[in-house]
Amino acid sequence: MSETISALFVGLGSIGTRHLKNLTAICAEQGCALRADALRSDPARPLRPGVAELLAHQFTSLSGPQALAQYDVAFITNPTHLHAEALRLVRGRAGALFIEKPILDAEQTGTELSALLAAGQKAYVAAPMRWCGVMLALKAYLKENPDVRPYSARVICSSYLPDWRPGVDYRTVYSAHRAMGGGVTIDLIHEWDYLVDLFGKPEEVYNLKGTYSELELDSDDLSVYIARWPHLLGEVHLDYFGRTYRRAIELFCREGTITADFGAGTLTLENGTVQHYEEDVNARYLREMAYFVDYARRQNVPSVNPPEEALDVLRLTLGKI
Repeated sequence: MSETISALFVGLGSIGTRHLKNLTAICAEQGCALRADALRSDPARPLRPGVAELLAHQFTSLSGPQALAQYDVAFITNPTHLHAEALRLVRGRAGALFIEKPILDAEQTGTELSALLAAGQKAYVAAPMRWCGVMLALKAYLKENPDVRPYSARVICSSYLPDWRPGVDYRTVYSAHRAMGGGVTIDLIHEWDYLVDLFGKPEEVYNLKGTYSELELDSDDLSVYIARWPHLLGEVHLDYFGRTYRRAIELFCREGTITADFGAGTLTLENGTVQHYEEDVNARYLREMAYFVDYARRQNVPSVNPPEEALDVLRLTLGKI
């Protein structure tokens, strides 16, 4: 990759905007120039303040004169149900792909990835929870203390959907609509992503889900799982209606309970010692972006979350293991 990184963004909503700003910051930090283009369905639709200034070009087709024949990286950050179409559009035109989670929507889990990705395509599927300070500390602790063996894991992500995007009507975003790939079951796939990263794929999973609150949506706002690994049982609770934000994993072990509280930014060990990793939420996204830029630049290195694994986790969340 040259000292100028060329990037194509397909989708510049809230998460696409975050990634564009973070890519700009990482490039500036590393002393390389950035050319960022945006493939948009409606260029007349206003972008968030400060975003247009970060773009070299906006266009509606990759066949036009402003689009490059080949980009160093491409970001698939449009609504989930449009990911497959976007991947077909950029097929073979980017050195490395950054695909927002979930990789596809619930109706596309039978899709053959070879139909969407060029042979040998480098690709990473977003997994920001893996990059937050508390998770990095938890993984390091478990690696450094192999005798610590959890018997049970209890995971919760409870938050109030209308508070997710300040100033945006939650009823208009994909999360509220099943047909757009919304619903906690796959929208909050982060929890299953990090569980599989920590312990591997479970042998059995049971899931109950549905719409139970008074929120105005047609997607599931509650999803509860029980899962079994060879030496571990797990419980997962996901909801859109919790008025007090809670995001944590508790690991019940012989000597006590390890609690990684992602909301508080703390890791509590079996003996009650509390380690502090408070940080701005964007810190995890910056670490993720720094990883992706490094991954895109290097040759013959595997992705830490390749499309095949991300699709497998998506199938798992839907009970298709």
